[in-house]
Amino acid sequence: MFLKKGQLPILIVNLLMVIGFGILYFSKKNYEFVMYIAVIILFFILILATNKKHNLSNGVLWGLTIWAFMHMAGGSLLHNGAIWYKWQLIEIVNNPDFFILRYDQLVHFIGFGIATLIGYQLLNPYLNKKVNWKVLSVLIVLLGMGIGALNEIIEFLAVVIIPETGVGGYYNTMLDIVFNTLGAICAVIWINFKRLRGKSL
Repeated sequence: MFLKKGQLPILIVNLLMVIGFGILYFSKKNYEFVMYIAVIILFFILILATNKKHNLSNGVLWGLTIWAFMHMAGGSLLHNGAIWYKWQLIEIVNNPDFFILRYDQLVHFIGFGIATLIGYQLLNPYLNKKVNWKVLSVLIVLLGMGIGALNEIIEFLAVVIIPETGVGGYYNTMLDIVFNTLGAICAVIWINFKRLRGKSL
């Protein structure tokens, strides 16, 4: 059995999400997000295949599930006639070039915070008690930023393959990177908070 204790509900929710949103994207001919579904399935299979070897906590896997839902919903569900990814949540900054805070930016903040936690949990078994946590904290932030950069490459490929994609331009990319970084920083703060209390994630 691939699953550990408490993981069956996580598996069921993910399968239902992928099937449901996959049908929705195909029905709307939203091929950009069909491609993203393929990426999610790839990571889903990778995590499942290595489940007995890695030490990802159920809490982090639920976080990954929430992130996947937010991403898939962002490209299909509507708010005031526009997809969620264009939803302007709170007006913090509003100028002709960009708006803060948008749903898209919130997804990047949460998503790459979760990705940073995953990176740390995969790395943790190889750490010893003498590790310098100040240096490690910086490296874990950079790890999260690197995963975020990989996501931007995938978005770039989506633009190249499907020119009519609504990914956005330079400002969108840079704001994505900013919110990826903020998410990674908050994840490292959480890691250290839990570590100092002697608790696992």
